[in-house]
Amino acid sequence: MDRLALATDLPDALTVLDRHTSIGADIAHVTAGIILHIPHASTKIPANEATKLTISGEALAQELLRMTDRYADELFDLGEQAARLVFPLSRLVVDPERFADDTNEPMAAEGMGAVYTRTSDGRPLRSSLDTEERQRLLERYYVPHHERLEQLVREALQTSGYCLIIDGHSFPSSPLPCDLDQAPLRPDVCIGTDPFHTPEWLQRTSVAAFSDPGWRVELNRPYAGSMVPSSFYRKDARVYSIMVEVNRSLYMNEQTAERLAGSGEVCRRIQSVLAAIVAAAC
Repeated sequence: MDRLALATDLPDALTVLDRHTSIGADIAHVTAGIILHIPHASTKIPANEATKLTISGEALAQELLRMTDRYADELFDLGEQAARLVFPLSRLVVDPERFADDTNEPMAAEGMGAVYTRTSDGRPLRSSLDTEERQRLLERYYVPHHERLEQLVREALQTSGYCLIIDGHSFPSSPLPCDLDQAPLRPDVCIGTDPFHTPEWLQRTSVAAFSDPGWRVELNRPYAGSMVPSSFYRKDARVYSIMVEVNRSLYMNEQTAERLAGSGEVCRRIQSVLAAIVAAAC
């Protein structure tokens, strides 16, 4: 069936916010040293920002379907065991997972740095993006998110003496045109690591825990790296980080964005695995 024909049937395909809507994130103070960071789960686009995009309607709904880590905010939830920071807007507004400086960001070459200028298949996303407009978007949406994340990391270090960031994502079962890794066979779970912030015990524990349910796990494939705030990046070894990417085909219909019948069990398994990783860190 034609995917475009399904666009208007997508559940919550696009939520457009008015210009006065608060962009406060799902956030809690750190009671232990654990932070769940979920940057790409939202489909929300402020109305004043949506008018600056070159796509709308069904085309925008389809781009959101491809680019949103839908339900990641449900998969990555440990209740009071961890603080949680969820970016409240779509990554099509700004992508908080990218480096702010395009010279440091590999995806900037694809038009997908901190502020996207291209869609996942290379079409123009914005009619124009000058330096002033880019800076406005970063200051309005990107910087406050990173300030909140840095605040949580500082709290974790003060209260626990360490901080573990679990960077939660999902990914499509087939490569997008913009993906650097175009290999067709993809794992069930991808674990992203950083040579400074992912110690051997954390890598080993994460791979073993996600392999236990019978899932096929790969390291840094099809995506690599993990989130660490810039003020701590490659500077403070007390800040641990691991990225967890879950194949969307495990829990949702990728054509319609509807949950699969077994999605609840998948969610419980992921949360159980995350709890095991947290227990190893404490």
